[in-house]
Amino acid sequence: MKNQLLLLIAFVFVLKLSAQTTIIPSDDRRVITTGIPFVLIAPDARAASMGDMGVATSVDAFSQQWNPSKYAFSETKSGVAVSYTPYLSKLVNDIFLGNVTYFNRLDERSAFAASFKYFSLGDIEFVADEFSEALIQRPNELTFDASYALRLSDQFAMSVAMRYLLSDLRLPGVDGDTTPASTFGVDISGYYQSEEEAYADFNGRWRMGFALQNIGPKFKYDEGGEENFQPTNLRLGAGFDFIFDQYNKVAVTAEVTKLLVPTPPQLGDRYNFTDNNGNGTYEEDVDELGSLVEEDVIYKGKSQDVNFLSGMFQSFGDAPDGFSEELKEFTYSLGAEYVYQDSFAFRAGYFNEAEEKGARKFLALGAGFKANVVNIDLSYLFSASKVQSPLENTLRFSLTFNIGAGEYREY
Repeated sequence: MKNQLLLLIAFVFVLKLSAQTTIIPSDDRRVITTGIPFVLIAPDARAASMGDMGVATSVDAFSQQWNPSKYAFSETKSGVAVSYTPYLSKLVNDIFLGNVTYFNRLDERSAFAASFKYFSLGDIEFVADEFSEALIQRPNELTFDASYALRLSDQFAMSVAMRYLLSDLRLPGVDGDTTPASTFGVDISGYYQSEEEAYADFNGRWRMGFALQNIGPKFKYDEGGEENFQPTNLRLGAGFDFIFDQYNKVAVTAEVTKLLVPTPPQLGDRYNFTDNNGNGTYEEDVDELGSLVEEDVIYKGKSQDVNFLSGMFQSFGDAPDGFSEELKEFTYSLGAEYVYQDSFAFRAGYFNEAEEKGARKFLALGAGFKANVVNIDLSYLFSASKVQSPLENTLRFSLTFNIGAGEYREY
């Protein structure tokens, strides 16, 4: 009996040596992707010229896109704003992002706003053969949202927004299922603006804001396809206004943003291998690699097959390389704005994203002009990355019509 037991132990040990498996990891670049990503493009020239920021900047007509809570601090009763952003302008002239926003401050404590955003991918021409008439398709994406802001104290307000998102990228006559993808999302935001305080050589005012955007269910582009996360994100920002006199003001702002979407795990292929040195791990120059057992298994990280709420919480701790990689998933912006007599503004900003997470890096410049009830804003982007930006060397325009300017006094 004793000899049989020894033989059994030896047999199991031999099996362990000859039937080990290992995972050969694939590339470790993990860019987080989502559905309907166009909602992350800055639609207005003012925000674009300061590095794609707006959660903690002073209120303007386009606050709906960044932090609707700011409308509760608007000195203008209401306003209508439109913007136009060419996209891939170096290659084509019919891809663009358009936006229309309306806001109304209801009283001293509350305001509401609505906006419509449209992203056109231009005309796509399909020709079956030289005898067939060309089929023109115009894929597009759009959002419609509405918000309500309530002032909870003299210095702090919060808001909630509802958003409908539609992505019509299917091509009738080419794809079998031509039903557009659609879903809904919710935004929750807050904004703090201090009273003006006197310092040694100037007066000053603090600003802070946060926004949780595009909180909503996953969606599919086609019936049999995989589910896509919305571009749920967290924005945090703070700024300070240097008020030198009644004519000159300089505002500086910093903002960080993180996608609240699970990080793709590092995948690999699982192989049988012969463990020649008996250490239990595969060593390329020592052990013998055998047959492929399984493809695309998780080597490091967590599965993305979770619902959107679980994905939001998971996104803070699922990066395969740990905390150091989590930090790389934050983008940051730095921006400054000089305003003269509330009629002219000059702006500059910088945006940074880690190389492994998309490598978006750019500088931006812009200007704003105010004539009676009309604001005109312009911005221009300079890429600072080896990866070319689709908005590089693009001039963006925004136009705002102020109704009831100066009806409310905040300062």
